[in-house]
Amino acid sequence: MKKLIFRKFIKDTFILFIIMCFSIGLIVWTIQAVNYFDFVTQDGHGFKTYFSFIIFNFPKIIHRIIPFVFFISLFYVLVSYESRNELSIFWFHGITKINFANTIIYMSIVLTVAQIWLGSFLSPFSQYKAREFLKNSNVDFFSSLIKEGKFINVVKGLTIFINSQNENGTFNNIFLDDSTKSNSKMIYAKSGLIVDNNQKKIFKLYNGRIINKEKNKINVFNFDQIDFNLADFSSYTILEPKIQERQSMALLKCSLKNEDSNLTNIDRRFICEKKLSKEVDQELLKRFYKPLYIPIIALLCCFLIILPKSKITYEKYKRYIFLITLLILILSEGSLRYSASSNLAFITYLILPWISFILIYTIFYNRIKNA
Repeated sequence: MKKLIFRKFIKDTFILFIIMCFSIGLIVWTIQAVNYFDFVTQDGHGFKTYFSFIIFNFPKIIHRIIPFVFFISLFYVLVSYESRNELSIFWFHGITKINFANTIIYMSIVLTVAQIWLGSFLSPFSQYKAREFLKNSNVDFFSSLIKEGKFINVVKGLTIFINSQNENGTFNNIFLDDSTKSNSKMIYAKSGLIVDNNQKKIFKLYNGRIINKEKNKINVFNFDQIDFNLADFSSYTILEPKIQERQSMALLKCSLKNEDSNLTNIDRRFICEKKLSKEVDQELLKRFYKPLYIPIIALLCCFLIILPKSKITYEKYKRYIFLITLLILILSEGSLRYSASSNLAFITYLILPWISFILIYTIFYNRIKNA
């Protein structure tokens, strides 16, 4: 009977947890998707690249909201059970409050392991894949960004000006300033047309002039037709993966390398530099250590079972528990920002969860014992 009661409690908690995770995650994901629409409207990427990028960013959102969602889910279920007198069923069947709290802590440890796996493997992997979509894409939405009488700077080192556009899709009086290479050049064409050639964007230019400038030499020549390959250019979008998108193993090697110059290149696409040490250490703590606050959150919620709803101070007590737990959540996030600022801050961040858990558990045990 005890197993059935616990099974129902765990089931109710995790069903609410999963529903809230995906509900809040979808809300945050939608807001971010709107913000990322600049990839299309300003950077010239196509809708396929855009949707691939935002879909692969969803695990990152879930990873960030799990502690908060778990706190709200557990808090709500415990308050609901107390309001419906369902917690009395536990005590009636001989389940002690300390055993009940230990079960919740065990449940939170399982979630902590899942959070570490999500943060150390799935989230950075999906973010890395999302960045790869941007890196491997060209400016396939370029033609829709062209507007009459407007300078276009959707790619690095390239400025395009179109005087007018005809109904058949051709352009008149085109000016291009290409400074992507060591020698810069300016191109003027009377007309032009953007076409797809083997899945590449080609800007066909007709009847114009090219001015090449290399060091102190200037060469000018006319042309009847040239093909300007737009696939050779990348947009202003950041294409190199950020620290949070790197593999955990690469970050661990970077953190441990210290003064060993032979470990400068951690992998073929990640150069570990001394100036990155603070950011790398902070990212590792976020992935592997910050989830340790989840059992602390669970333990604080367990204080709700100490005082029954019949007590006159129950409502005030419930609000105190909510605010204290929320404060711990904010503390875990805020302290992470300063965790790698110095050795003292680093050590403090390492021992703080353990001291907090032991202290809170001791207080909880004494309160249960004297209740």
